[in-house]
Amino acid sequence: MDVELVEQAALRPADDLSDAAAARGRDRERARQGTLLGLTELPEIPRHDRTVPGGAGAPEVPVRIYVPDSVGADAPVLLWIHGGAFMLGDLDGSDSWCTRLAAAGECVVVSVDYRLAPEHPYPAGLQDCLAVLDWVVAAAPEHGWDPTRIAVGGSSAGAGLAAGVALWARDHDGPALVFQLLIQPVLDDRRRTPSSTGLAGVPVFDSPALEQMWRHYLSGWSGDVPPYAAPARAEDLRGLPAAYLTAADADPLRDEAVEYAGRLTEAGVPTEFHLFPGTFHGFDVCVPDAGVSRRALREYGETLHQALHPLTRA
Repeated sequence: MDVELVEQAALRPADDLSDAAAARGRDRERARQGTLLGLTELPEIPRHDRTVPGGAGAPEVPVRIYVPDSVGADAPVLLWIHGGAFMLGDLDGSDSWCTRLAAAGECVVVSVDYRLAPEHPYPAGLQDCLAVLDWVVAAAPEHGWDPTRIAVGGSSAGAGLAAGVALWARDHDGPALVFQLLIQPVLDDRRRTPSSTGLAGVPVFDSPALEQMWRHYLSGWSGDVPPYAAPARAEDLRGLPAAYLTAADADPLRDEAVEYAGRLTEAGVPTEFHLFPGTFHGFDVCVPDAGVSRRALREYGETLHQALHPLTRA
């Protein structure tokens, strides 16, 4: 374990996700104690909340929009999808992610407050994200955004949803996304890799929690699991937008990220992958001031900037 992460790792045992209400209570308490990403030293970014139309028969979707002073007309947009095992998280918990990425990427960030499992299992959350993506494209002329420079990104379960959005957009003539920012992504419900089954007891998120997460998320689904729920199930990854993926070392999600990055590369998708040694799932959230976390956060922003501003340097 990275020496700067050891103390916090000992304080963050893997969560029990069997009871969603109890897990949410613990998540709110952690947020109250200020253990989430970057509650200090953040740039001031103007933001506002609103709702946008949901999909057919679905409720409106709350979003929070971040517009840095540095962006002008034809600003690029990042659609951000928060993590939380498909069960936890909200707009407030994403503030630090979105503030950092909006500033570093010199882009508008639209953060999605999608419906959560187990009350709203797949495909509800994905449908909300797709509805917001459609709204971003339709609203781009009114707001002065560039509809040809839209990226999608997220962390953990949010990164899995982001990968699902990219697959759906490709397969259903959706918007031509330019980039996927997939930070420690959830990708494969089959749990057939060594890390997915062999990392019980690691900090924050372990193999038993991975099983509990998928059971909640897919509780309303019968039949074959579609790739939009578990992107690693996609047989063909050609034609997807350029991708940046990360993985943490002691993380049950590690191996599926390694495999997905390799498959994207084999499919001709421009792909960058970074495995951070000596880390655990959400290390960049739990210990943002550690050297490895600062390096990771800086890399996320620089990579996003380069994808959205390909003719300039970050």
